[in-house]
Amino acid sequence: MSPREYDETDVRVRPGRGSRPRTKTRPEHADARPAMVVTVDRGRWGCVLDRDPACRVTAMRARELGRTPIVVGDDVDVVGDLSGRPDTLARIVRRGERRTVLRRTADDTDPTERVVVANADQLLVVVALADPPPRTGLVERTLIAAYAGGLEPILCLTKTDLAPAEPFAAQFAGLDLTIVTAGRHDELSAVQRLLADKVTVLLGHSGVGKSTLVNRLVPEAERATGAVTDIGRGRHTSTQSVALPLAAGGWVIDTPGIRSFGLAHIAADDVVMAFSDLADAIEDCPRGCGHMGPPADPECALDALSGAAADRVAAAVGCWQCSARPSGIIPDLPMTMGAQCLCRPLPGHAGGEGGRT
Repeated sequence: MSPREYDETDVRVRPGRGSRPRTKTRPEHADARPAMVVTVDRGRWGCVLDRDPACRVTAMRARELGRTPIVVGDDVDVVGDLSGRPDTLARIVRRGERRTVLRRTADDTDPTERVVVANADQLLVVVALADPPPRTGLVERTLIAAYAGGLEPILCLTKTDLAPAEPFAAQFAGLDLTIVTAGRHDELSAVQRLLADKVTVLLGHSGVGKSTLVNRLVPEAERATGAVTDIGRGRHTSTQSVALPLAAGGWVIDTPGIRSFGLAHIAADDVVMAFSDLADAIEDCPRGCGHMGPPADPECALDALSGAAADRVAAAVGCWQCSARPSGIIPDLPMTMGAQCLCRPLPGHAGGEGGRT
């Protein structure tokens, strides 16, 4: 038997993946269940189905979503194993339209926006009246971010047993801002009424008592708490944002303590547009007006306002001026339009760097 002769017709080449026809048709996932993202941890998202805390699943992001960012508070659609049993994994196939967004940047020169929380109704800015001393710079920055993102801001003052609340609260009277106290010995009924049936995100420096407040509102949360260091700075105890259900309805989102809150993505119009009467007034401003008042903007229509509207202008412009400066550089100058600079250290409080965030 003669040996077989081979030629080019005997060569077989397996087709590569790139030559295989691929369909662009994607499944519609008509059977997907709506869910809310409550935790984010290293590529895994904790979700509650239909906002029911008892129906919790762990999910991954579907490939077709690519790098679509998904944060705590996002409304998503999930498919796959929705039993919630250990070691099971669902898939997030859609992210819903965001109603509100709380954004920040690393600093005032960083153009990259970072979404902190989505779809929150309220922003509860937690500030300690002492230990660590109150720093108004963060309050002003978070107020601006709340107004620009569509959230209703609330100022919550803690550690009322160490210092009175009135001097600090009086600085924000011009903004018609809701202010509540949540000291160690204070009743929480006022806070609970504000949070009922709302999604509220808590934000503040480390050591101001956010986790302590969360533990009082949601006792089963058992969030870790920590002491303040000798130099007046809090220790980080919360490392991940997490949404927790309230007994009376609604959710609170506890976030890690922050040391800076950049606003590189915010413009002056974003602040002014948060107030309906001011938004109507700026329609008469010249093109390119920065709404900073004279001498920078001598023809700004906001200068013609009077009464309560003028007070809001002064406070809003003051917040914008102070936050627009580089972090930590708070000159000892009065604000334009005759308002007191909110970033100065509050008299009677220890720890000078009042505007430092």
